[in-house]
Amino acid sequence: MQASFLTTVLLPIALAIIMLGMGLSLLPEDFQRVRKYPKAVSIGLISQLIILPIIGFVIAKVVPMPPAIAVGLMILALCPGGPSSNLITYLAKGDVALSVTLTALSSIITVFTIPTFANLALQHFIRRTAAIALPISSTMLQIFLITLVPIGLGMYLRQIFPELALRLEKVTSRLAIALLAIVIIALIIREWDRLPGFILQVGISCVLLNVFSILAGLYISKLFNLDLAQQICIAIEVGIQNGTLAIAITAGLLNNPDMAVPAAVYSLFMNLTGFVAIGYGRKLVLSQKVKKMVG
Repeated sequence: MQASFLTTVLLPIALAIIMLGMGLSLLPEDFQRVRKYPKAVSIGLISQLIILPIIGFVIAKVVPMPPAIAVGLMILALCPGGPSSNLITYLAKGDVALSVTLTALSSIITVFTIPTFANLALQHFIRRTAAIALPISSTMLQIFLITLVPIGLGMYLRQIFPELALRLEKVTSRLAIALLAIVIIALIIREWDRLPGFILQVGISCVLLNVFSILAGLYISKLFNLDLAQQICIAIEVGIQNGTLAIAITAGLLNNPDMAVPAAVYSLFMNLTGFVAIGYGRKLVLSQKVKKMVG
């Protein structure tokens, strides 16, 4: 099995299945929360779509790394929240409705923002001219096809066949995990000799991006006096990125496995911080309940 088949065929299919599963869990009412909680949604989107890429850019400039790795880190920072952020938010006692809304909206918005800013990252770090950099229109179309179309299809099935959608949601998640496991294992085997060097190159930057993005989401939402459940949600939503999409763009669309390294390493580390976030969030909620009882 060649790496090109993995990254150009199998990986986009896995991502599309993940997005289909996400769509199967969504209802039109999920998007109406923008009007119900405009402040929380706005702060979450600004933190994710503006603050996070700024953090990524600063890290890429400060921490020494090869240009291709820097571009990969920036593309990762430009990606929307990962579908697993909804599950982690739920387990951490955060606002799940807000999490679903932010994930869905950011997935739509980044279809347009990723090609533009990834192109700028290519020009800044690798000095590619616009003529040979990431083709914005075709990239936008490909991201649209592997993210928004499956989400829309999933939502349509949920509306027409709700019971079937609930059963399919479980099947799609298992199938997507299996496909992703095949891709990741095959790529690890292919790059085994270079793996220790990759981890040394991007380990620090991935840890910094993950930790600072979570802290930024938490303290910005706290600064604007959002309630505790919303603070937990935004911290997780900003800190848990869609690494699968980042790998699909870097290894698939750009055909540069080196650029995919930050997303792969970040995906491993963010699962660890996800467990920490769950414990911390549950502890905060319990502490708040105790204070209310004592008060």
